[in-house]
Amino acid sequence: MEEPYFFDEATIHVRAGSGGNGCVSFRREKYVPFGGPNGGNGGAGGDVYIVANRHLNTLIQFQRRRHFRAQSGGAGQGKDRQGKRGGDLFIDVPPGTVVRDVKTGELLADLVQNGQMVMVAQGGRGGRGNAAFASPTNQSPRIAEKGEPGETRSLKLELRLIADVGIIGVPNAGKSTLLAAVSAARPKIADYPFTTLTPNLGVATVDQQSLVLADIPGLIEGSHAGAGLGIKFLRHIERTRVLIHLLNGASADPVQDFAAINAELALFSPKLAAKPQLVALNKMDLPQAQQLWPAVQTAMLERHLPVLAISAVTGQGTRELLHAAVEILETTPVEPVSALEARVFRPAAEAFDIVKEGDHFRVHGRHVERVAAMTDWNNHEAVARFQRILKAMGVFEALQQAGVQPGDTVFVGDYELEWQ
Repeated sequence: MEEPYFFDEATIHVRAGSGGNGCVSFRREKYVPFGGPNGGNGGAGGDVYIVANRHLNTLIQFQRRRHFRAQSGGAGQGKDRQGKRGGDLFIDVPPGTVVRDVKTGELLADLVQNGQMVMVAQGGRGGRGNAAFASPTNQSPRIAEKGEPGETRSLKLELRLIADVGIIGVPNAGKSTLLAAVSAARPKIADYPFTTLTPNLGVATVDQQSLVLADIPGLIEGSHAGAGLGIKFLRHIERTRVLIHLLNGASADPVQDFAAINAELALFSPKLAAKPQLVALNKMDLPQAQQLWPAVQTAMLERHLPVLAISAVTGQGTRELLHAAVEILETTPVEPVSALEARVFRPAAEAFDIVKEGDHFRVHGRHVERVAAMTDWNNHEAVARFQRILKAMGVFEALQQAGVQPGDTVFVGDYELEWQ
């Protein structure tokens, strides 16, 4: 049976809910022939959140579904009734997921603990009803705002496994066999390189203490630059606190293998290379490994590294290996979780810029584009208000300085206007 692919990367597209439209309405009561405006505001759109869920361990759920949308807000109604707020959308991911904005590359969150969440798209504001525009000089406004569109975003999700101990080594060193021997994990095992195409997690119990181990697919020279499978899985080791470096007792030169793997770790990340290592020569049930053991032991002790002789197949030395790993864990401080704020990038509200694109002009800016999207273009009062806002913001003056002429086309967001 073919081993299933491990989904540790995904790109998804999220859209927050749009705000509901405001309402134009007037009081219609008996004996009140000139009732005032009572159109309610639209409800705000729902936000989109990414949430760490400990019951998940892969991003495979995003293989088939990549587009997500929160609920939009309800429209305002007469009698000053406000529209219902749109429901928020919560997207579950496994702990250890890093969230980035595809467009900017910005790191939005590093979700390592169950229940941690980050808002990645904010719902649009509900449009104001005509009651909000009443004033002493305009007691019967026939204007209401449309709801603000919700934010849209493309996100890159990257999973980095969270484990106490990472088992590393060259292909065919016996990492999967060791994991199966000390835990309830049942990885696919065969006697040829690159059997393990996916990281495997297992839980071992040592003196009533649970130990999470990750079997990382085999590394080879050039892994840091993309050779073999290494580049896809080196990042999974970054979460581990201690590394068990498993040496292949059937190799011609296990010490050289050890040096090559550590060189790859250092090239990928100096922080990774500095993690505590516990070395184990595997396959001591083979005569060749028994002959190599004295030289391997001497080489590791010269490097001031703890080293053990084990056989994952027979179980020889595996309990001692786990006890040694626990001892190192107890003296290795837990790295503090990055206090990364759950934030969403926001440009300055009033900022805008004007770009000449061929024979037309385009106005960019969060605030001005939001006002355009919330304007009812079929309502003369609403269009006049939009023009007043642009003038107050300085957009008119900036367009004139950019060389706009009567009859030129000006784009604001998705709207095409003619300069007059």
